[in-house]
Amino acid sequence: MTVHLLDHPLVHHKLSLIRDRKTPGSLFRALTEEVGLLLAVEATRDLPTDSVVVETPLERTGTRRLKPLDPVLVPVLRAGLGLLPSFLKLLPTAKVGHLGLYRDHDSLVPVPYYRNFPPLLEARPVFVLDPMLATGGSASEAVRQLKSAGAITLTLVSVLAAPEGIERLQKDHPDLTIVVGAIDRQLNEKGYILPGLGDAGDRLFGTA
Repeated sequence: MTVHLLDHPLVHHKLSLIRDRKTPGSLFRALTEEVGLLLAVEATRDLPTDSVVVETPLERTGTRRLKPLDPVLVPVLRAGLGLLPSFLKLLPTAKVGHLGLYRDHDSLVPVPYYRNFPPLLEARPVFVLDPMLATGGSASEAVRQLKSAGAITLTLVSVLAAPEGIERLQKDHPDLTIVVGAIDRQLNEKGYILPGLGDAGDRLFGTA
């Protein structure tokens, strides 16, 4: 498994504001989108391209364009929706799938409740958008669902990750690529990332 950690001053600055409990919801959403843009640039670094020839105003030149089969973006509902606008700014023709998961209160196992993926997953780069990689249970199930639907080239994009979540994904999906803004210290007894930023979904959508 490959883990790309963004060590960038803009990421550090914006995460310092995202973590702050006093940051209002509107600013939290804006900052999440801004960090998402930086994550999107890194996550798309290896997208396949074709050689093409174009006419500039001055001459013909060889250049490169993305392959015509669009990538797929799959936000894990609901917090993953916070990263979707960032990726669509860079990949406006991308196809968008959705995956809803909830955690069973007794077993704590993630259970899918909604799944809608574009066709030809096996031929497209697929980006799973989930701001918080905590225990890794939901992310692992999301990747499993996509693999069962045919996806092969998968990248998980998160704002924050815990070492426990990375370890879980290394075990379950060693072929996965992860792009993350920061790797925090640990999980607490309730499975929250420390120092973390709280519940990303609640802060994004004002339901805390």
